[in-house]
Amino acid sequence: MSNEEHFRKLERMYNSSQFNRFCSPKLTISKGAAELIIPIQEKFYHAGGAVHGAVYFKILDDVACYAVCSLVKDVFVSTASFSIHFFRPVAFGKMKAIGKVINASRNAFVSEASLFNDEGKEIARGIGSYTRSRVPLSPDIGYR
Repeated sequence: MSNEEHFRKLERMYNSSQFNRFCSPKLTISKGAAELIIPIQEKFYHAGGAVHGAVYFKILDDVACYAVCSLVKDVFVSTASFSIHFFRPVAFGKMKAIGKVINASRNAFVSEASLFNDEGKEIARGIGSYTRSRVPLSPDIGYR
């Protein structure tokens, strides 16, 4: 299977998730990298009227993880750990995240991600460790 076919299958798998249908993200994958754009919706807000940190985490972890997934063609990749630094709140427009693999071995990977607002200002940054799981990439999990 070509890399491009693998990337498109990963994107379809990502889009098949129930939660992703809830928040309408657009994921694009390339070798060792991923980009995600998500429109901000009021249902993402905390009591202070800005996007909740859980949404920041989801977006950053998703692009970092799928950057790793682009390099693994046989099994699903799982997050082992992830840290975030929050820089500023956001409440309107869209958010764009960019993730890239910074270290890879057979079973362990490190990937970083940055999250930006509509003005191109970085609003958060994260770094995560990922590992190969025992879950095969198959149509059963949306990999088609």
